Amino acid sequence: MELKEKLITSVEKNLDTYMSYVQHMYDHPEIGNEEFETMELLSEGLLSFGFETQKAFVVPTGFQAVYKSGKAGPVIAYLCEYDALPEVGHGCGHNLIAATSIAAGVALKEIIDDIGGEIRVIGTPAEENFGGKVSMANAHVFDDVDVAMMIHPDTEDGVGGRTLALLPLKFEFYGVNTHGCSPEHGKSALDAAVMSYIGINLLRQYALPNTYIHGIIRDGGEAANVIPAYASLEYYFRGTSMQYVKELSQRAIDCVEGACKASGCTYQVTTYECPYEDCVINYTLCDLLKEEYVALGRTDVKPVDEVPNGSSDIGSVSYCCPALHGYIKIADACVNGHSKEMAAATIHEAGRKALRDGAIALANLGRRLLMEEDLLRKVQDEFHKTLKR
Repeated sequence: MELKEKLITSVEKNLDTYMSYVQHMYDHPEIGNEEFETMELLSEGLLSFGFETQKAFVVPTGFQAVYKSGKAGPVIAYLCEYDALPEVGHGCGHNLIAATSIAAGVALKEIIDDIGGEIRVIGTPAEENFGGKVSMANAHVFDDVDVAMMIHPDTEDGVGGRTLALLPLKFEFYGVNTHGCSPEHGKSALDAAVMSYIGINLLRQYALPNTYIHGIIRDGGEAANVIPAYASLEYYFRGTSMQYVKELSQRAIDCVEGACKASGCTYQVTTYECPYEDCVINYTLCDLLKEEYVALGRTDVKPVDEVPNGSSDIGSVSYCCPALHGYIKIADACVNGHSKEMAAATIHEAGRKALRDGAIALANLGRRLLMEEDLLRKVQDEFHKTLKR
């Protein structure tokens, strides 16, 4: 039996088991940094497939499963996401991401003893807002990884796209309480917040293309007849690079400082969620994924989306090693992301087929990178050249 056929056989033989993981996560969704039950499920599953597993890896709900062939060779990492969303559960399909990466890792394990190298299946929790991959990148988890890969459910097949750098900032305002009929004795934190909100919104017209500023008034007072001594804003600043996002956020801080001088208030700025880097595209990996999709009969494959959209913690991984973040269709275009309908698609036939095809694609891509030195060198040369630019 050829090596690729062994990969396919492994995925198909264990497909019911992988879908049971998808179903369990669908039935028991856990939001970011609370995925303890899911961590147990997935890490124990990988243990049963012969991986050495470590729970609470770097972060409390992270894990790492490793299989070493005993022969020198590249390190291939498959990334699992498994945090759910409030209200809609797995409306982003992270349950399917996790099972697909596990299936790819287990399949590649079937043949790696013959070809050499190492497989890591890494559980990276809290993608939606707390950035498990960022914590792991900061802990140097990906420094010795040759290639990291994952596939995300979507409404079309695609090889990936650019993402936006994200800096989440919270602005807190401090004034002095007083009765609403004696405003001259107080300092309104709400006034400072509102002036800041207006000033920050006016920055939009001066921002570069593909830049987004969006925020809310989180706190604005408790009673209409009390001048508020505390107010707060929460903002997302997004752009094509973290350098530019930081420049833009500094202009926002200048707006806040001016508003506080005008109102007599003071302020504090904090990063209230995890910042995300933009994603470094590896076009060689993208081309390889397209080849795998086409071989599986998925011929309508979207090219790299060059217009940045959304933010993801995969960006931090892509600055450490060559990274692939592909997409696979599980629903029609009328289905919205982050919806209950998208969550339901993960446990139906389209989700099952996507798991099968996605796992085979990732596993065979891993096989090729392990066996074809020139191919891996091309991937890594592109990575280093891109970072130098």
